Amino acid sequence: MSDFTHRLAQLEDLDALRTLMARAIARLQTDFLTPEQVSASHQVMGLDTQLIQDQTYFIVERSGALAGCGGWSFRATLYGGDDSVVARAPVALDPARDAARIRAMYTDPAFARQGVGRLVMDLCENAARDYGFRRAEMMATLSGEPLYRACGYEPIEHISSAAINGIRVPLIRMGKSLAQD
Repeated sequence: MSDFTHRLAQLEDLDALRTLMARAIARLQTDFLTPEQVSASHQVMGLDTQLIQDQTYFIVERSGALAGCGGWSFRATLYGGDDSVVARAPVALDPARDAARIRAMYTDPAFARQGVGRLVMDLCENAARDYGFRRAEMMATLSGEPLYRACGYEPIEHISSAAINGIRVPLIRMGKSLAQD
């Protein structure tokens, strides 16, 4: 992972981030979802620009190429982007009692299984811990579940998205303690 660099995303990164997300949704979920569910996923997932405004969204690059992205949030929204059908709740969470949110994790298919996701998870967890959170939660896709389990997240509940043209996307709410050993 030493050849990857990271930085906080800026609003001028939006077009590149949306392109990466669309490619990741289309290519990395095909082993887990039907073609109809993959299509519906584009309306369930996406980037919440509040994360960029809050400066809690990371970009990972290799030699200037966008390899992946993801963030964390101190706000109540668990998942969904600006253009998704998911309602968002920008209310601030209380680190003493609430779990930080891990949000919008995507890896460019060309960089899959090279440590990008784990690097983003480490960045997010460390930042949330530094902010005072003792737990983290996320809404995981089926394709992301193996990585999140490997990072110590456990399933809390299995849900389905709201119907999009009659199609529901399976999701898993997962959580983890951020307490350090």
